[in-house]
Amino acid sequence: MSTRLRSLHRTPRTYLPRIVAEIEVYWQLAIAPYWARIRSLLEADVFHRGRQVAEHGTAQTLDQLHHTVRWVNGSLHLVQRHCAITRIETGAGLLLVPSAFAWPRVLTRSVGSEPPQLAYPARGIGTLWERRTHAGTEALAAVIGRSRALILSELDSPASTTELAQRSGLSAAGVSQHLAALRAAGLTSTHRAGRSVFYARTDLADALLTAQT
Repeated sequence: MSTRLRSLHRTPRTYLPRIVAEIEVYWQLAIAPYWARIRSLLEADVFHRGRQVAEHGTAQTLDQLHHTVRWVNGSLHLVQRHCAITRIETGAGLLLVPSAFAWPRVLTRSVGSEPPQLAYPARGIGTLWERRTHAGTEALAAVIGRSRALILSELDSPASTTELAQRSGLSAAGVSQHLAALRAAGLTSTHRAGRSVFYARTDLADALLTAQT
């Protein structure tokens, strides 16, 4: 054990506030400026996995999480895992955690009676830092309006009204009105997660946008 760890263990009240302050600084500098796009990526993955479970079942979902994860004959197999998990030492269930930082491997966590956790690279992680463009929406904008076409183009992943307002530069009230119209036309759908409501493009909206490219 290092000298710093020994000091923390002996006098936690002295050193814990410093650690908390350092973590806060790290968050503000390294994560906070990019959190909106990271969160969108993670929420899109959760949305996809939930729909996948509903349509194809848990086995297929687990099989497609990562190339080192396989569901075989009622058992979950992890190849080259970095933390052992035994059912005897953990709680019931399995918590799947999409991550923007786990790539290229999966990470496991097992604590007491809590469900074991499996963190895996979220879908689309390779596009996380790509610059978004809105080319190819001019024809659609002529039909449904530039603001509504812009909102649809921003829904590459499910997003809340607030997030769409930040991305598009429109007011939250304006975005809400446009979303209501798009939903009435069958171009967006709503999905609730706790207290938040997320909007997603429908297959019809995807087809309209694809036709512009």
